[in-house]
Amino acid sequence: MRRAAAAAWMAVAPVAWAGARGTPTFTRDVAPILYEHCASCHRAGGAGPFPLIQYSEARRHARQIAAVTASRYMPPWLPEPGYGDFAEERRLSAEQMATLAAWARGGAPEGPADALPPAPRFPDGWQLGTPDLILKAAQAYALPAGGPDVFWNFVYEPGLKQTRYVRAIEIRPGDARLVHHANLIVDPAGSTRSREQDGRGGFPGMDLAVERTTFDFDSHFLFWKPGSKPYSEPPGMAWALEPGGLLVLNTHMQPSGRVETVKPEVGLYFTSEAPKKLPMLVQLENDQALDIPAGDRDFEVRDDFRVPMDMDVLAVYPHAHYLGKLLEGYATLPGGARRWLIRIPRWDLNWQAVYRYREPVFLPKGTVVSMRYHYDNSADNPRNPHQPPQRVEAGDQATDEMGHLWLQVLPRGGGDRRLELEEALMRHKIGKDGGDYWANLRLGAVLLARLRPEEALEPLERAVERAPEEAEGHNLFGVAYERRGEMKEAMEEFRTALRLRPDYATARLNLAHAEERVGEREEAAGEYRRILEGAPGDETAKAGLETVLEEEAERLDGLGETVEAGERLRELVKLEPGDAEAWLRLGETESEEGKYREAVKDFERALELDPGSEEARREREEARQRAGGGGH
Repeated sequence: MRRAAAAAWMAVAPVAWAGARGTPTFTRDVAPILYEHCASCHRAGGAGPFPLIQYSEARRHARQIAAVTASRYMPPWLPEPGYGDFAEERRLSAEQMATLAAWARGGAPEGPADALPPAPRFPDGWQLGTPDLILKAAQAYALPAGGPDVFWNFVYEPGLKQTRYVRAIEIRPGDARLVHHANLIVDPAGSTRSREQDGRGGFPGMDLAVERTTFDFDSHFLFWKPGSKPYSEPPGMAWALEPGGLLVLNTHMQPSGRVETVKPEVGLYFTSEAPKKLPMLVQLENDQALDIPAGDRDFEVRDDFRVPMDMDVLAVYPHAHYLGKLLEGYATLPGGARRWLIRIPRWDLNWQAVYRYREPVFLPKGTVVSMRYHYDNSADNPRNPHQPPQRVEAGDQATDEMGHLWLQVLPRGGGDRRLELEEALMRHKIGKDGGDYWANLRLGAVLLARLRPEEALEPLERAVERAPEEAEGHNLFGVAYERRGEMKEAMEEFRTALRLRPDYATARLNLAHAEERVGEREEAAGEYRRILEGAPGDETAKAGLETVLEEEAERLDGLGETVEAGERLRELVKLEPGDAEAWLRLGETESEEGKYREAVKDFERALELDPGSEEARREREEARQRAGGGGH
């Protein structure tokens, strides 16, 4: 039970006991309920403030157990029954609550020892077995003894050399008493590294966004709370973790009354099976409408999204902060019928969770998914972080507010339809706020990926107007210009992106490609070299530089500038020592310069790589003869 419920026993409501065997006992009637619904947290080392495994432990808290279960504060389960059919529902039946109340009222008798069921067993180590990769926080977080809840982000670097497919994760918080819940966030571009605070191994914040490429989609709920079992993805629904990506554990911690440390670990379990099903997280929100006056008891925020295709809803994750009161999510089908997705009449941030449906919820194309969230910013709200109440707006701190309804959906129709769905979502967001930087940026990226650069220009222009200091917007704006053949404008945007972020390798690569297209090969070569200085293994930059060097060497040789051509070819064979054609061309150039001995070596290297090259053999013999006649 949570600390907030410690004195709740005074409010026990009378519940009728319908048992036929007199007063219920611990061994026969109560232990089975506690073992099934409570013991995962209320055990030694668990998140609960006291264990409930032994009779003596349960008897000590009998009246408190009856009170918090009668009020449905425990076990924590927020969704209202009948408004979504969820797996692993943690709601007690009326009969179970009556059993606990009658036991407390009857003096909490122990009962016959032979009626006691076996106590549940909990593994000491990893619940899913030894992970394929264990990630440890670089540094522990020092949690203060008191004060408000803490939201801290631990950053992990998997250090992968190749793409791996993750079928399950297991989060070990370090001390389940201190960590209320945690979300694992995939950062494919490593953008959160810059937010780390020196010497602290992470950074603060309750909710965060990460930089993504066009084809990176939020796809899975990677959520942990005390007592939850690690979730293994169904066959075909693993998610990809790419080299260079980071993982961020967004952690909600609660002070315990003394200074303590938290150092979570994350276990990853891989599969060789590439994903066959491609889910996506759909977010309804309207944070720009969150401006809640002080004292307002029922402030409503709403959002409605029309789905562009047939889809199945697999899970739902509602999210608000401390002012949330009533949270509703439902779907209105094309015929007008309403299908409930979730309803939480008494929201409590302390018990937020991901809820997975027992069976997928089918939504046909044209269905309108709705979010209706109500907030209480009055002094009567016991969780209001401001006393007296004050105006509250949207933000990522605990004292701000949010209103999000996340759905994990699986589009129907075959193939990968996520870009199509993403386009509809971004157009929906822009319809609510035309100046939304990220929505315009993302829409432009999606339109470029769907080969519609003409349409991409408008949202990308809005994005750079809204956030001219963001390099990513200028880079994508440049890509749209380049796709239209407007190279001058494209290069200007790429250079702007690089002025804003000199280490932006993607913008530098795009600039090099554009310069190459307009014939500025020397400038392009310079950009490729700068990329390789910072990332010697960048194969795209390496291939681009090789192409430019080959083209420049051929052009210079045609102009009779053999010395300059030879310089390009020498750089080329350093980059690609296994290119027989490059060694052949270098030998020919050095022969033209009269460097016959060097040319012989070049031709011999070409023959080692391509023994069947008659041209290299012929050129070698000619160079040998000339070298014997007094050449270099």
